[in-house]
Amino acid sequence: MVAFFVTYFARLAISPVVPLVVSEFAISNTAIGLALSGMWLAYGLSQFPSGILADRVGERRVILVAVGGTTALSVLLALAPAFPVFVLAAVLLGLFAGLHYAVATTLLSRTFEDVGTAVGIHSAAGPLAGLVAPVVAAWIGVRYGWRPAIAVAAAVGLPVLLAVYWRVRPTEPRRPDQRMRERLRLDPLAEILTRPGIVVPLLVAMAGTYVVLGLMSFLPTFLVEFRGYTTATAGAIFSAFFLMRASAQVTIGRLSDRVGRDAAIALAMGTGCLGTISFVLGPGTAGVAGGVLLAGFGSSFFSAVDSRFMDVLGDAERGAGFGLVRTAYTVVGSAGSVGVGLAADLFGWGVSLSILAGLFGIALVIVLVGHVR
Repeated sequence: MVAFFVTYFARLAISPVVPLVVSEFAISNTAIGLALSGMWLAYGLSQFPSGILADRVGERRVILVAVGGTTALSVLLALAPAFPVFVLAAVLLGLFAGLHYAVATTLLSRTFEDVGTAVGIHSAAGPLAGLVAPVVAAWIGVRYGWRPAIAVAAAVGLPVLLAVYWRVRPTEPRRPDQRMRERLRLDPLAEILTRPGIVVPLLVAMAGTYVVLGLMSFLPTFLVEFRGYTTATAGAIFSAFFLMRASAQVTIGRLSDRVGRDAAIALAMGTGCLGTISFVLGPGTAGVAGGVLLAGFGSSFFSAVDSRFMDVLGDAERGAGFGLVRTAYTVVGSAGSVGVGLAADLFGWGVSLSILAGLFGIALVIVLVGHVR
């Protein structure tokens, strides 16, 4: 959980200082959105190989590499002398950070019977990082610049790296002798992604991830440029958004254990749609507060949808299988950052976030139709 906190903190420390980065490098919203999409794309692509690596060397080693690499790349990102170096560092940061989640979730699924609750508690570390990172990064960014604001992630990562090394026991690899080539055969991979129990939640996860990554990349900027808040106030609202996500992760996970995965996912998609609309059309402070509460709740669907995947996957295939599913929906969802930035440049922030609300609504329809079928 603390390892996930670090990998999330490092990525979210960027969003509150996006206007400062744009100003220093003299770039557009589309350009910074492309850099952030590259980070999320790399984050998604590393999910599948992380599962294979865990099967060969054990979960503990992979988690250590994830935390250590995230810590080092935060420093490189903060020292980037030019925008191309910034983009490269962001992509590598996403690559290392992405090694953690699928491996940790697989380990939890092998350890606990109430998978939804366990995944929800673990996933809550991400929103908790979102509660802290925006406030800290915005405060440091306003006073000292965006570079120290991003570098603070390394100060968080180093003690956590030592703690994971000291406290987490080594785990036995489940397939230490199987060749990588065997795990990368296309037919078994295609079979997993086309299973009836996988396709529907996969489509929902793709749409939902696009929305969530778009909000995480540009919500502070939207609040500054569309709603007229200061950078510090926008950072505080961003933190409130993640505070809602932190509590909702556990709530949705438990709800999925008790009333069913589809019901919990549908509830999340519906509230997320209403919340995103509230950000755009809601009056004044009440509109923003409604967006924080409803969109924050809706953006916490991961604990239910990931548990839905675990229900379908067998124990022997959960490592690489779940990593493959995570890669599929995170890679598609990574386009959310550049999509939101491009739509904002072309049509304005109101249209850009309205598109996200529409995607939440489409995901809700997919869940309902899939459940009926």
